[in-house]
Amino acid sequence: MIAASETPVRVGVFGLLGSGNLGNDGSLEAVLGYLRAEHPEAVVDALCGGPEVVEARYRIPATRLHWYRGEYRTASRAGAIAGKGLGKLVDVVRTAAWVRRHDVVIVPGMGVLEATLPLRPWGFPYSLFLLCASGRLVGTRVALVGVGAAAIGNRSTRALVRWSARLATYRSYRDALSRDAMRAMGVDTARDEVYPDLAFALPTPPAGASSGQPGPVCVGVMAFHGGDDDRARAEEIHRRYLDGTTRFVRTLVEDGRQVRLLTGDACDAPVVAAILDAVGSPLVTASDAASLADLMKETAAADTVVATRYHNLVCALKVGTPTLALSYAAKSDALMERMGLGAYCHPAREVDADSLLKQFRALEERSAELRRTLAERNRVVARQLEQQFTALTKALFPATDHPHALREAS
Repeated sequence: MIAASETPVRVGVFGLLGSGNLGNDGSLEAVLGYLRAEHPEAVVDALCGGPEVVEARYRIPATRLHWYRGEYRTASRAGAIAGKGLGKLVDVVRTAAWVRRHDVVIVPGMGVLEATLPLRPWGFPYSLFLLCASGRLVGTRVALVGVGAAAIGNRSTRALVRWSARLATYRSYRDALSRDAMRAMGVDTARDEVYPDLAFALPTPPAGASSGQPGPVCVGVMAFHGGDDDRARAEEIHRRYLDGTTRFVRTLVEDGRQVRLLTGDACDAPVVAAILDAVGSPLVTASDAASLADLMKETAAADTVVATRYHNLVCALKVGTPTLALSYAAKSDALMERMGLGAYCHPAREVDADSLLKQFRALEERSAELRRTLAERNRVVARQLEQQFTALTKALFPATDHPHALREAS
């Protein structure tokens, strides 16, 4: 930490933050908590997808990530196409100017080095490349902290992601699979470490009181259409996922169980509406959670959780509730394995309601044992995240008498 008389460290945070994805915002919240506790002298602002939300919720100045406001809308008219093209050029200058104003830029968690969901190379991968290239050019330290990565099929996306990682000053990953994926894509990961997901650093709400009777089941749903390589069969995958999940919820209701539907992104709302309409029971209700803290409260009050989105799983596992993953990517399987529940994964692409129900009942039979397992694993995770933040301080906030004590990425 620097002396009070010195110029405060200028820290930027970067990503699709404030854009409706609760997991991304939870990672930001965890990093802000670390900065405020360990580096209160730092002056922090953001370059992000939803600056109005970030400013209102986290009370830091924020700048819009893209010059062109229609960046994530499909461009079909000539004017929109031209606007997007011009925006790519303007963003080169805007990003470099923003990066130059900072001593450190942190990309907090998120799956920024993966394409497990549909992704265009000239969207966020291009923005991340501009960030990391600008940092290298102007001498600003850029850190990819606790990020997710996965093998990428699209050549353009893979190239942008690979160069982004190479140009960053510091890298750490949320699981070993992510580090392995970057190594396979040609990044030297010899000095890169693996730590638990940043969201595990958020405060844990108290567990719900048990009534001795079967309690509510939280079912986390997702607007799931497969991954980046599944575009040709996206609707088929979504229909199978929705039909299987709806059948599972209906069976729970027939057993007299209360079901609470959770989401993790604003785009999941139509899936909730479809299930509510199809089941048509007062036993099924929808959560209006607006943060990971809200999701943790929901999952802490549940007997059991069945969830698709990665950060729905994180929330449930963090509060110690027995959880079954509707897994859409290897990261979900890796998370469940880390927390001792590797046997309770079900493929989101092939949701079979009967098989899912059998797994669910087996999970509930071992509930007490699994709660003890999760409590033990969470203690380990807490220690590992303390190590992550210690490493981050050493890399990004070196002692003033050692100004070059940084790891240079290859």
